[in-house]
Amino acid sequence: MKFRAICTDIDGTLLNSDRQLSQRTIQTIKSLDKDIPVILASSRMPAAMRHLQQELDIMHHPLICFNGGYVIYFEDGKTEALPLDSVQIPATVCQTIHDFAQGTDLHVSLYAQDNWYVPAFDFWAEREKNNTKVNPEQAELKRILQSWHQSETGAHKVMCMGPADEIDVLQNELTSNFADQVHAYRSKDTYLEIAPRAISKATALELLLNDRFNISMQEVMAFGDNYNDIDMLQAVGMGIAVGNAREEVKAIANEITLKSVEDGVAVAIEKYWY
Repeated sequence: MKFRAICTDIDGTLLNSDRQLSQRTIQTIKSLDKDIPVILASSRMPAAMRHLQQELDIMHHPLICFNGGYVIYFEDGKTEALPLDSVQIPATVCQTIHDFAQGTDLHVSLYAQDNWYVPAFDFWAEREKNNTKVNPEQAELKRILQSWHQSETGAHKVMCMGPADEIDVLQNELTSNFADQVHAYRSKDTYLEIAPRAISKATALELLLNDRFNISMQEVMAFGDNYNDIDMLQAVGMGIAVGNAREEVKAIANEITLKSVEDGVAVAIEKYWY
């Protein structure tokens, strides 16, 4: 099988221990033919991905943001993002999550398009800012939610951060009562990422390939490490798990490469593409 596109997760997959791209990864991807789509697929917002695209010299390639809830592309020579797909968590569900967190130590962040709203610049907001290189907007979340109720819109992602035991309770609540509307998965013990049930990285990638490239899923090599990567790795021609991936991800992968901190993505690309 000749592969024609690459799709990769970011955190835990593409980045090193400093949450940055290694020089080997940068050089490996820069050495690929410019016409080969290299698509970043992440739970991140666009602004937290564009600086990585710039380092990799793939600014003209599309992005799968918010685990597939917001798919954007860029016309030749232009930096303005054009949405291909946008699926949001209803304001009513966002409101429930917000209200549930009241009186707990949980931090609730709301994301929509390229906006990140936080109730305060607390420990969690500062930590995520350092991880993603994006500044949040401090806002009264009640006001944001009110505007979403009125406009019948919602969040592309809700992220809750806090003590693991409180995250447990919230995850159980969402799984029990909102499983038909949202995915709620742990990116780590203290992080709960919440996305619309209707989307995944796999559905977003297939839509993108059909609309923009006329490339089949079987012609794609994809990389991941976490639960939200499983569908994507199963759907493509070559799904590769990095060495630090969760065991459930390794179990469904076609191949396992080195850990993210050992340039596992670059090693696999060099193996199959050079």
